[in-house]
Amino acid sequence: MSEMRVIGIRVEQPQNQPVLLLREASGERYLPIWIGQAEATAIVLEQEGVTPIRPLTHDLIKILITELGHTLKEVRIVDLQEGTFYADLVFDGDLRVSARPSDSVAIALRVGCPIYAEEPVLAEAGLVMPDEREDEVEKFKEFLESVSPDDFKATDS
Repeated sequence: MSEMRVIGIRVEQPQNQPVLLLREASGERYLPIWIGQAEATAIVLEQEGVTPIRPLTHDLIKILITELGHTLKEVRIVDLQEGTFYADLVFDGDLRVSARPSDSVAIALRVGCPIYAEEPVLAEAGLVMPDEREDEVEKFKEFLESVSPDDFKATDS
């Protein structure tokens, strides 16, 4: 089992499908998980420190856990079957609740608990990307963020 860090949400084109990207804390493998738009928004809002006026679903779950006197100890991505990932929320007393990884990560970010992936899941779906390529991808993303469609319009010469 490897501890994972949330790299962030990427959007796969042309379908505009959000991808949750996790990386091993002490390793080179990345774990991409395709998720829904609502969960992607919940993860991004938390990563950016945005607090909604009223609690969203994952905020409410955090409140419920606390008010019921429990602690979410960790999130585990435990299985991958036919392209679908499965996760467990692991509470105090080793109580486990099965959940979607996207919801689990959104909650883990809010409560500050670690996220783990089981080795068979990483062996099947983990990707190794060389650091040089990661740097190139980041530079390209920075370039894309700095340009607008107007920059590519033809000008009269």
